Amino acid sequence: MSRLAVGPRRFLLLARITAALVVANVATGAAVRLSGSGLGCPDWPTCAHQSITPPLSLHPVVEFGNRMVVVVLVVACAVTFVAALARRPRRRDLTWLAGGLVAGVMGEAVVGAIVVYSKLNPYVVAGHFMLGMAVLADGVVLVLRAGHAPGRGSPLVSRRLVVLSRAFFAVIVLALFAGTGVTGTGPHAGGPGAKRIPMALVTMARIHAETVLTAGVVLLVLLYLLWRSNAPAGVQDRGRIVLGVMVVQGVIGYTQYFTHLPAVLVGIHVVGATAVLSVVLWFHHGLADHRAETADGDVWDGDAGAMAMDGSELEQAGTPVVEVTA
Repeated sequence: MSRLAVGPRRFLLLARITAALVVANVATGAAVRLSGSGLGCPDWPTCAHQSITPPLSLHPVVEFGNRMVVVVLVVACAVTFVAALARRPRRRDLTWLAGGLVAGVMGEAVVGAIVVYSKLNPYVVAGHFMLGMAVLADGVVLVLRAGHAPGRGSPLVSRRLVVLSRAFFAVIVLALFAGTGVTGTGPHAGGPGAKRIPMALVTMARIHAETVLTAGVVLLVLLYLLWRSNAPAGVQDRGRIVLGVMVVQGVIGYTQYFTHLPAVLVGIHVVGATAVLSVVLWFHHGLADHRAETADGDVWDGDAGAMAMDGSELEQAGTPVVEVTA
């Protein structure tokens, strides 16, 4: 019986599906909070007492729907991890990232249970969201790396700009964290009687806005330096796309605040946060030029115009191959 083998293209498809499910998990989790359904299923892993399925009313159905998305996500992460082990050629970086997805969603399930049993403690809820964004970052990086050959690639910009891009990403993470504080002080507690963070909403919103504006300034400086250094057009275009996504997200954020945080706009803003994080990672990844990997695992170096053959092809070509085992 032949062994299971997964090619690079199929693995990339699996990685994309899993990343999309992570976004769906974040979106349905926001729907739970914004509809006040956080305690729609007061038990875990069952919905209520000995019943796995929810009663046919809004809050239990919304909460249970999010749990079902998590179940599908767990299965997808497990399948992706198995596919990483069965991928030919196998790559250690993809295996670790796929394993990170499994660990992340299992952690999400545990923290989700703590959210229920802590009666929607705002700090636990904030941690639940940030863990979800960490899983998303893992999934996005997995998709990006699975789309090309292994290795860091050839730098397209100076080391200074790479470091500045990392600083920009760090500020974005701080902005996401501050955003959880806004939610923790705002009116959408996730359910009746849930505790709130003891801070004024306007204060937390100001901290979040100032952090986002700081990220915007760093990005503008980065774009200016890319232009001054005559960086490749593709890199500059990616930076402008990030700026555009951030501007749209900012408009949504200010609109929701000045319209007293309507649930629909808050939900759109949460999904927008996943878009911001994804494009920032995509932009940073694009600061290097990566070789393509063909369907059979060979590496095509477009600049050199040559195919890097694997061991079997070298042997067929008459070139001796020395195998090194650890």
